[in-house]
Amino acid sequence: MTNYFPWLTIIVLLPIFAGSLIFFLPHRGNKVIRWYTICISILELLLTTYTFCYHFQLNDPLTQLTEDYKWINFFYFYWRLGIDGLSIGPILLTGFITTLATLAARPVTRDSRLFHFLMLAMYSGQIGSFSSRDLLLFFIMWELELIPIYLLLLMWGGKKRLYSATKFILYTAGGSIFLLIGVLGIGLYGSNEPILNLETLANQSYPVGLEIIFYIGFLIAFAVKLPIIPLHTWLPDTHGEAHYSTCMLLAGILLKMGAYGLVRINMELLPHAHSIFSPWLIIVGAIQIIYAALTSPGQRNLKKRIAYSSVSHMGFIIIGIGSITDTGLNGAILQIISHGFIGAALFFLAGTSYDRIRLVYLDEMGGMAIHLPKIFTMFSILSMASLALPGMSGFLAELIVFFGIINSQKYLLMPKILITFVMAIGMILTPIYLLSMLRQMFYGYKLFNVPNSYFFDSGPRELFVSISILLPIIAIGIYPDFVLSLSVDKVEAIISNYFYQ
Repeated sequence: MTNYFPWLTIIVLLPIFAGSLIFFLPHRGNKVIRWYTICISILELLLTTYTFCYHFQLNDPLTQLTEDYKWINFFYFYWRLGIDGLSIGPILLTGFITTLATLAARPVTRDSRLFHFLMLAMYSGQIGSFSSRDLLLFFIMWELELIPIYLLLLMWGGKKRLYSATKFILYTAGGSIFLLIGVLGIGLYGSNEPILNLETLANQSYPVGLEIIFYIGFLIAFAVKLPIIPLHTWLPDTHGEAHYSTCMLLAGILLKMGAYGLVRINMELLPHAHSIFSPWLIIVGAIQIIYAALTSPGQRNLKKRIAYSSVSHMGFIIIGIGSITDTGLNGAILQIISHGFIGAALFFLAGTSYDRIRLVYLDEMGGMAIHLPKIFTMFSILSMASLALPGMSGFLAELIVFFGIINSQKYLLMPKILITFVMAIGMILTPIYLLSMLRQMFYGYKLFNVPNSYFFDSGPRELFVSISILLPIIAIGIYPDFVLSLSVDKVEAIISNYFYQ
């Protein structure tokens, strides 16, 4: 079903084209640029929502809104876009978080044209990689993501920004090499002309050895993005140095691209290899939950502590993907969406409190609750959401992953009990480091007797951002069918691949 009006092409290309017009705006302070960027983001979000409401059938697991244009004749290179239940959630999440991040980037005044252009360019790359139906196009959109983040880190980061930006680009570009090799290997296998269409590739079968090699290549590429230990070390450094609006995009969307790639390529295209590797994925996920939860309390830097908490939460996604059940995969997708909101909100609040008191290290803070009651309230509520309080989205996602691993037909009883036990320990460790973080920041009297200590509490802009992230968290926690109804049919189609071969 080819749509006559190219909705998706407009959605993908609008931000980067509108962003390149920023450089032609009259230079009357940063206000014009800022409002222009925010308006473009909101327009894009409304356009996406409109398209999904009126042109997308929920109960159809096939790809919809497909577009297929020949791009480069010589190399059989197509511009193929299309969405299904799997990519809708991440695309809407991208629109939401990016709009709020442009709103959060208000304190950035240096080179603000370039900054806002990079934000919009990232927007295009993210939506493009979530909606591309062609492996090479997916790779190009994946790469379009790296350069803006590298520049955002390098120019607007903290003290050690050069180190962390270099580390980021080395890790992610190294992962992308494996991605490119995998894409070319799969595309050129068994035919003279490259086949890069995801629909065609999903029905193709490979010799098991070759499939395992492809799988390992893609796994390394996505393990860097969705940090799977031991490839996670770029994440705390990057988060510790980046400006907090960049952090929101990193934690909210970039990490989710890795999880999306695992489901979209490793699960759909290489099912035999995935069923071989899934026990290892589950073991690594369980180790990661514990490891990151134990490393987090040792971090002095506030943002690094939150970064390790998000590494720990990614463990649940890995376990859900490895469980090869409807429930587990649905839980993983719900966790993708839910952590996108929670992680972005925590980094935003960490950044706003840094703007107030100019302290990075936790052991120098203390007693902030007296001066900043609104920030204290929002921070406490969102930390509760992060430690999976019932009624918030995090609890439901982790619970569904639990059910998925317990119902899995693939594993014996003892390993399932062990893994569940380890996950439970991880869920006990999470409150420990989050609550100790709250205690170090807000309680006590350390900042109480600082001379001339008059801090402004959060203004309407910051309250608006944090509340508009909090509302979907509570909404998903109370009624998760919002998100699950999008992906349920697609997930069933993916899983049925494993049992009816």
